[in-house]
Amino acid sequence: MAKKKPKRIGILTAGGDSPGLNAAIRGVGKTAIGHYGMELIGFRDGITGLALNRHVPVDSTALSGILTRGGTILGTSRDKVHRMEVDGQTRDMVPTIVENYEREGLNGLIVIGGGGTAKNAMRLQKAGLNVLTLPKTIDNDIAGTDTSFGFATATEIATEAIDRVHSTAHSHHRIILTEIMGHRAGWLTLAAGIAGGADVILIPEIPYSVEKVAETIRARTARGSSFSVVAVAEGARDTEDAADYEAAKLLVKAAGTPEAKRAAKSHLAHVEDSQREHTFRLARELEAATELETRVTILGYVQRGGTPCAADRLLATRLGAAAADLVADGEYGFMVAARGDNAVPVPLADVAGKVKLVPPDHEWVTAARKVGTGLGD
Repeated sequence: MAKKKPKRIGILTAGGDSPGLNAAIRGVGKTAIGHYGMELIGFRDGITGLALNRHVPVDSTALSGILTRGGTILGTSRDKVHRMEVDGQTRDMVPTIVENYEREGLNGLIVIGGGGTAKNAMRLQKAGLNVLTLPKTIDNDIAGTDTSFGFATATEIATEAIDRVHSTAHSHHRIILTEIMGHRAGWLTLAAGIAGGADVILIPEIPYSVEKVAETIRARTARGSSFSVVAVAEGARDTEDAADYEAAKLLVKAAGTPEAKRAAKSHLAHVEDSQREHTFRLARELEAATELETRVTILGYVQRGGTPCAADRLLATRLGAAAADLVADGEYGFMVAARGDNAVPVPLADVAGKVKLVPPDHEWVTAARKVGTGLGD
């Protein structure tokens, strides 16, 4: 009787880098190779490597020592499968990716990434490929999962930054605004702001009033506190900017012709660009309103780098192992989500194109209000 050929699967990391990517690769790899006897290849630089068929073997040697490493040993990119720049032209690379998948004799493909990656995976699934995804992002904004790996580490880093600016704010009697990542979701800023004891937390889901923020700070001054620390999400907006942004999004939705949609998207991009420096503008406005010297600290990519914390290593390992289980069972078309202590397959259709935002009545918001943190509203 002929020996059964082992399953051969591909893996790649896409989108922005995030703590825990290597732990996830290791979780998939050690389970697939050691437990199930599969073969594993890794595509270099995300979707780019998949489209150009650039891959390397992922064996026990490649997996050794990567659990604690930041970044991704495979590299990453933000390319879209249906719209890639190749030789100076924008091309739909889905047919080419299907050819590469078949040429390499793959039984499945595991794609590690965030919301944009889920949309890429959906397109590949519709083209007939066996695809699974794992939820990665420091923003914690992926629908269908309690959390994503990278979020816990970024929360630790942002919290430590808020801890550290407290001493400078206190010593110099200043307001210090700490800008934190998260795109249009406030999870990271809210978590770090609460954990770091920020006096004001501003998130995209709750548009703020400059005067309300100033009132909170003036009230602290009246109580004898001559400094304040404000945690600001990069996507936070005051009420006026929020109204402009929502109006621009409605124009995109209402546009009927391709030309109108392009114009509406261009207008939306202009609105977003004009609001990009909102933290510095807020600093100037608060300094004028409170007469306290105000400074801005932008954490930037520091939040995404370095060694993943224990929680992210654990999460990435168990979700990676669960993904290998699904491959062994021949189950595809899912994101492996964290639900409590379980790893649960969630249909990609329930994830792609959706964003998990902070509900205004979320228990973290309620807790922040109860301890006296200002939310700018």
